[in-house]
Amino acid sequence: MKNIKQRSWMRWLVFLAGLEIIAISINLFYGPINIAAGGSTGISILVDAVWGINRSITVFVVNGLMLILAAIFLGKKTTQNIALGSLLLPVLMEVTPSFKAVNNDLLAVIYGGAMGLGVSLLYRVNASSGGTTIPPMILKKYFYLNPATTLLCIDMVIIFLNIFVDGWNAFFLAAFSQVVTAITMRYAETGFDKKYQVRIMSNSDLDRIQDMLKEDYQGLTIYDVIGGYSDESKRQLLIVVDPREYGPLISKVHEIDQNAFIITENVAKVHGGQWRM
Repeated sequence: MKNIKQRSWMRWLVFLAGLEIIAISINLFYGPINIAAGGSTGISILVDAVWGINRSITVFVVNGLMLILAAIFLGKKTTQNIALGSLLLPVLMEVTPSFKAVNNDLLAVIYGGAMGLGVSLLYRVNASSGGTTIPPMILKKYFYLNPATTLLCIDMVIIFLNIFVDGWNAFFLAAFSQVVTAITMRYAETGFDKKYQVRIMSNSDLDRIQDMLKEDYQGLTIYDVIGGYSDESKRQLLIVVDPREYGPLISKVHEIDQNAFIITENVAKVHGGQWRM
């Protein structure tokens, strides 16, 4: 029971942190320089630049309209899952100070890309800030369209509108912000601690290579495979290592068998065994 309560509190903390990071990105970086990077927050920046309407009010209105669409087309359960984030984001935008944190527009866009971290945190707790993420969900349900593609199209329309509000410079900065946000989300999801998955085969010295791996490394896995040309049963060794261990590993394998067949793949995350996180 205690663990459940702890997880519940942690979920709420991550949920609020994700929304607040988005609010900070808008109020301190994107909003002050009128860069609309997509979503309901991007719409609010454009509306603020043209008509001077408070950004949090616009986000509240847009998210409210999207929730009505969700209730009509997606059902009660989906609407409940996204309602809190949709309504809480404009509140956090209103209470979060709004000022120009940096004078360089490019730096503002790069720092504003931290919004990707906020979105990733929301994904971690199965939450959403709502807004323009709802139409892609509707299109997927009724027309089987890829939601990632349709969301990108919606964001690109909003980004394109930067041209009419603040010129081509704003458009290119907004487009660049999408790249920064995507990179931020990628590393927020998988982390920076990459690993290499190495597959090793040898026709003559596999036993010696196996003994070396058992002695010097952990987590060795052995697969039974069949050669495509020889149609003979073989064994394949698989091991996961840190990048700093990769070069010495290859050298040790080649010292045993210069002709060993090695396949290396990048691995984003490893859990269990010696890899605790």
